[in-house]
Amino acid sequence: MERSQDTVVCRCENVTMGEISDVLTAGAKTFDDIKRVTRAGMGICQGRICECAVTDLLMRGGGVPPTEISPRSVRPPVRPITLDVLGASEPDALPLPDEA
Repeated sequence: MERSQDTVVCRCENVTMGEISDVLTAGAKTFDDIKRVTRAGMGICQGRICECAVTDLLMRGGGVPPTEISPRSVRPPVRPITLDVLGASEPDALPLPDEA
């Protein structure tokens, strides 16, 4: 099966192969470089689905040797909490922010 520039690589953010190719042509050398410009890997799956495809494009299209590819940066999802929860002596007694 032949891939075209319209092939969607990151389904969560709807990033195409053409968009990633443009970023590689502009000089991207890491997964995070691609992520900053295209948002590939920033969707609901946090790159679990597209990481292999983006890394493959980085090696083939970007000419980056596999030994020089570093893992993508991963950050846990952050959920805001109120100050009363932080200062509570019995945190189980207070409602979570969604319950208030």
